[in-house]
Amino acid sequence: MTVQPAPSSLDRTGSRFGALRTRVAATVAALAVAGGVAVTVATSSPATAGPGSVVVSESFSSGSLPAGWNAVDGTWKVENGRLYGTSASSSDNNKITFGRHLNDFRLEATMRFETVSSATRWASLGIDVPADGATPWWIATMRSGTTAANGLEFAQRTTGNAWVVTNTASAPYAAGTGRDVRVAVEVHGNQARWIFDGREAMRTNSLQRSTDGVQGLFVNGATVSYDDVTVTELAANGYLRPEGSPFTVIAHRGASAAAPENTLVAQEIARRGGADWIENDVQPSKDGIPFILHDTTVDRTTDGTGTIRELTAAQIKALDAGSWFGPQYVGERVPTLAEQLADLRTRGGNLLLEIKGKHTRDEVATIVQVIRDEQMMGRVFVQSFEVDALRYTYEIAPELPLGLLRSTLDADPAALARELHLTAYNPDGNALLAKPEVVAPLHAAGVAVMAWTMDSAGLWQRLERIGADAIITNRAAELVGWNSAFLQRASTDPTVQITSPADGARLDRAQSPVIAVAATNADTVTVTLDGKKSAAGRKLDLTRLTAGRHTISTQATGPEGTATATSTFTVTVSQAGLGYLILTSGADPAAVTAMTTKLVRAQYAELATYADRQAGKLVPAEVAAVIAGDARTLALK
Repeated sequence: MTVQPAPSSLDRTGSRFGALRTRVAATVAALAVAGGVAVTVATSSPATAGPGSVVVSESFSSGSLPAGWNAVDGTWKVENGRLYGTSASSSDNNKITFGRHLNDFRLEATMRFETVSSATRWASLGIDVPADGATPWWIATMRSGTTAANGLEFAQRTTGNAWVVTNTASAPYAAGTGRDVRVAVEVHGNQARWIFDGREAMRTNSLQRSTDGVQGLFVNGATVSYDDVTVTELAANGYLRPEGSPFTVIAHRGASAAAPENTLVAQEIARRGGADWIENDVQPSKDGIPFILHDTTVDRTTDGTGTIRELTAAQIKALDAGSWFGPQYVGERVPTLAEQLADLRTRGGNLLLEIKGKHTRDEVATIVQVIRDEQMMGRVFVQSFEVDALRYTYEIAPELPLGLLRSTLDADPAALARELHLTAYNPDGNALLAKPEVVAPLHAAGVAVMAWTMDSAGLWQRLERIGADAIITNRAAELVGWNSAFLQRASTDPTVQITSPADGARLDRAQSPVIAVAATNADTVTVTLDGKKSAAGRKLDLTRLTAGRHTISTQATGPEGTATATSTFTVTVSQAGLGYLILTSGADPAAVTAMTTKLVRAQYAELATYADRQAGKLVPAEVAAVIAGDARTLALK
């Protein structure tokens, strides 16, 4: 296990890393950690630390708890190359902590329920846990009955020892007992994705992160074993969509199809509908207060008239911003940026904030100061059509992610993204569909693509195919539903498995197994035996193979990629098997009698010499060599 100290800085425009394939051509591979049992604590930030670095890698091969792992409560021990945690009661949330504080990381492990008191008992990956195990802490939970509606959860244990469950989902199958399940959670600040056996199951944007929490493992009312625990640091740009994951859902002006746009009620409806981000527009009042409003005038979305920059904050706050949409919204007000951010901070959510129209540097500085004052710097993403506004934002607050809005595509979006320090390039969705080839170079540069404003399933499907990462939409709740269906679709990735001979099988000469391969979503399947071309359905003649290990390999190739599998079997040597080999050798009857007599008398050395002497004469040469080899093996036993 290797623990490295935090690096001094992060590359905020890097890509998201994980076990799933990403579309980013320049993906940084996780660094391999050799040894698995040694513990290294560096005293200064190494040059290799940062996105892609493996912070923890533990296979539990040492036979004892790794150094630096703190068994807070419950029973924790290492046996047979696995970590076992036991919680005696469903009231005991037993835990072990490790690692170091990270804002952006992937924690993954192989988990197996050994015994459970009931199917509701659970085990968890600790996302943000004080090293001493004190509350509050956040976990990503898996029950043994994972197909229940709350089989998977994101949850917080509060300082009052109460549960706050922010998100629940069901897994595609039950973990049960005795079954290894590979699970992972990817965390970017207050956002996280729960990954069950390689597929995203749910996400949250409701984490409340600490400044010093580390990682952990939890067990409740069960004995659970863990293996191959790794923590990999991720780049700060968590906006790139991994292969197989759904879109990031961005609610355009809040739930603007269901409520008056750019109001707190529209924000609340979008939040309840499952939107990952709220998109709103900001402009200053006459007295310099940033307000949430799209148009340059208040005429369309309030009961007043006039240009927002010519109205004071008091005048704007007196306006009714809801009655135009429906009678149930009478009295809704135009929120200030501070009010909107306070609502998001306390009730949950993230803001994609468009700086609307021309802004001076001082006006941009005021917007940034409001974000700082509301303690939302880690949960706001700034976008604009105005290049100067983005330049000012970067000068004042380089830590804020930036997105460039475009109605038409630039000649070289990736080059412009580098120039402006963009985290995302945000074009009109129809313009993007007309020129989808811009996506790949943007992803290669670590830049996400957020398309606006797309409101139909047909368009979402086309954008998914070309690799867009996020959708800005007026129909956020519908896109959330579309995402759920996307996650439940059957995988089109090829799969392949060698079903016969089974991996690890021990076979004697008398057996005649057939190579059997099961493949899905594959156009071609190739098979090799010990590196030489073979075929599925071929009967293996074990009388012609040398004793010992042999390997069958197969590769299935389909439209979505390639899958491989191997199976290793052993041809064993026995007296009975050698007898079968002699009787089926095709040798002269006199030679068969002579060899059988020596075999029955256990005269193995003499049998080997006889087979060598008669090779190509009374005994076919190829089979004579196998008989002689098996006889010599028996002579040594």
